[in-house]
Amino acid sequence: MSTTYHVPVLFDASLDGLALQPGGTYVDCTFGGGGHSRGILERLGPEGRLFGFDCDPDAADNVPDDSRFHLIPENFRFASNFLRLQGVQQVDGILADLGVSSHQFDAENRGFSTRGDGGLDMRMDPRLAEGADALLRRMEAEELARLFRQFGELPQPHKAARAILNALAEEADDTLSTGWLQQVLGPLAPPNKRNQYLAQAFQALRIAVNDELGALADLLRASLRLLKPGGRLVVISYHSLEDRMVKRFMRAGNLEGDIQKDFKGRALVPFDKVTGKALVAGPEEMVQNPRSRSARLRVAARNTLAA
Repeated sequence: MSTTYHVPVLFDASLDGLALQPGGTYVDCTFGGGGHSRGILERLGPEGRLFGFDCDPDAADNVPDDSRFHLIPENFRFASNFLRLQGVQQVDGILADLGVSSHQFDAENRGFSTRGDGGLDMRMDPRLAEGADALLRRMEAEELARLFRQFGELPQPHKAARAILNALAEEADDTLSTGWLQQVLGPLAPPNKRNQYLAQAFQALRIAVNDELGALADLLRASLRLLKPGGRLVVISYHSLEDRMVKRFMRAGNLEGDIQKDFKGRALVPFDKVTGKALVAGPEEMVQNPRSRSARLRVAARNTLAA
């Protein structure tokens, strides 16, 4: 597998969760460096098929030379539509490794990381209408504070919002950079927690720019139609809001987590949980791949209600 572009998190556990069948059809919603995809292809037979989704054009450089694989350069939120265009109605498994790839963090010009000083962009898909720069310029104080509170869990988010708007008033015509944002927010960080504070602020903006929670919600709802009975849904999340959404959906088949019942009071749930509690990385993986420390893996199987 490629380890230069991105190191796959919970690699064996996620592939085991898919319960791969040699002749099955699978979807890797977050192709990236192709690590998970290569692992899936190694376990598929000659009749198996794998579709990868990634809206980042850099991912195209990692496509394996394998006729069983097809990359779809779109956001996974549109998986159902684009699979239908490929003549695929249902699949045997869906894998989504959410968040940002190591490559995206390392590319300073993309604006995802607090390392270096690049443009404040943060778009995973460069075709999106606005990056973080434009988002900050159009947001009001209350909306920006809500973003930092919900997506970044920043302490005193209103102070962060006001500091940005005050700084923008002085830099109205200049292109914003990641270094600029760090200079603005750095003084607000709690003692000895500057890096964590800035990482949380950057995360909040990235989630908003890419509508990551909305995309995840669209994928989860689509999985009800896409997965065959017995098909597996495997999701690795890195944010509490993502994990909570996945947990509720796997429990109840809806984003609210409300279990529906039939007239006899029996629960109508479209998934059987394969993992009870979320699986986490072991100590060795956390040392080798620090990104895995916040990873949570959940697996569910589409039950016979799908028939």
